[in-house]
Amino acid sequence: MRTGQTGDLPAPLEFVRKRFERWRRTRKPPARIPDSLWGAAVEMAGTYGLHRTARALPVEYYSLKKRLEQESVAARERHEPSPGTTFVELPAVPTGTYDCTLELEDTVGSKMRVHLKAATPLDLTALCRSFWNPVP
Repeated sequence: MRTGQTGDLPAPLEFVRKRFERWRRTRKPPARIPDSLWGAAVEMAGTYGLHRTARALPVEYYSLKKRLEQESVAARERHEPSPGTTFVELPAVPTGTYDCTLELEDTVGSKMRVHLKAATPLDLTALCRSFWNPVP
């Protein structure tokens, strides 16, 4: 099953389509599509769209959709920090006089509020660290 529209494919999608063709010519039925090819198909679907990729390769639309959804969930799990381990980058404190309020809260509900009026930079990292990891 060929699309007949291979000339208008982006170069990366055309490259993956040729990989699929090469595999189909050399496989011994009933061979399953290798994970490496599925991975390339999922990557292309994420870039060029599910329908376009399924038609260009050609692969079964719903199988590709399922793998794309699984990859999306796995990617979110890799990048989401677990509760209680979220880190916030604090910008460098400008030189000169500054006036700010810093509010901290930990996972068990302890709170600390600090109002700062200073002419010299404070070590905010050490302050936060001592709140979240007190010395016993």
